[in-house]
Amino acid sequence: MRRIFIVLAVISFAAVGCSQELKGQAGQPTTDWEPTKYETINNFDGVTMIVKKGTASSTGLTVICENNSDKQIIYGEHFWLEKKIKGKWYQVPFSLTGNHAFTDIGYNLDSFSTKEWTVDWDWLYGSLDNDEYRIVKEMVDFRDTGDYDKYHLTAVFTVD
Repeated sequence: MRRIFIVLAVISFAAVGCSQELKGQAGQPTTDWEPTKYETINNFDGVTMIVKKGTASSTGLTVICENNSDKQIIYGEHFWLEKKIKGKWYQVPFSLTGNHAFTDIGYNLDSFSTKEWTVDWDWLYGSLDNDEYRIVKEMVDFRDTGDYDKYHLTAVFTVD
């Protein structure tokens, strides 16, 4: 009986230790977090997205979108945030309860041009803890109505 108690005690301490290591945003256990759903990223030849130096904060940032191709690119307001935990990317859960929506607008990123896009996510995600994150945006290679390809670009940043 004593041996069973010791084994259960060791397992309990190990479980508590592991759950503390895997805490995510605002202390939420990452067991509730979904792993990234993006298997293919940053594969849009000639199109890149980076975080503008000095703009990343716990509530927003500015990204620089660059189109060094002959394609017409369209992107919108929609984005996702992911956090790197133990070498893997997880979707940051929304802090907003209920439904949310983005303005359905299309911004053009013309051939061989650069644009800055500023985002404030406090309303959707809240303030991020200090750690490594990435923002994910959908970019569309638009050729004609109904003729387009979607790509997902990411930019990694750190909240200090």
